Amino acid sequence: MLNFHFLHYIRISFISLALLVGILGLNGCSSSSPAPSSRFVLLDGTSVQTSDFAGKVLVVNFWATSCTSCVAEMPDLIATHQMFADKGFDTVAVAMAYDPPAFVVNFSQTRQLPFKVAIDNTGANAREWGDVQLTPTTFIVNKRGEIVKTYVGMPDFPTLNRLIEVLLAEA
Repeated sequence: MLNFHFLHYIRISFISLALLVGILGLNGCSSSSPAPSSRFVLLDGTSVQTSDFAGKVLVVNFWATSCTSCVAEMPDLIATHQMFADKGFDTVAVAMAYDPPAFVVNFSQTRQLPFKVAIDNTGANAREWGDVQLTPTTFIVNKRGEIVKTYVGMPDFPTLNRLIEVLLAEA
């Protein structure tokens, strides 16, 4: 009898935890918050600010050359960028502070990355975007400058592309 009550308690605890995670996850997906006001230093030494992308849908992707998932997702990130670049969309790939700049430059050049690549030498960008620690972490920003979706880990790119289409269609 004790085992039955214990198992029932564990089952109820797991169900409650799953519901809580589901509720928090849905709230995170459906709410939006302003994108931080960040200055990204690009590989060529120029910089762009978050505000420069007003009126565009923006993907901000935190990555590292040492991150196997980041490297694996790059062809999909390139394809997404190329699919929407002429429709009011842009991408900024932000290399983490621990990533050696020479590695980032080499990766960007050998893969011919078609989007803006920034190096977060000081870690300020990662801190501004919610203290990003895990890579890849990808933020989707709408035309009004609001973060509408965050992916930690590789996004499901067909779903991501549908979201971008919806956001591009918004006024």
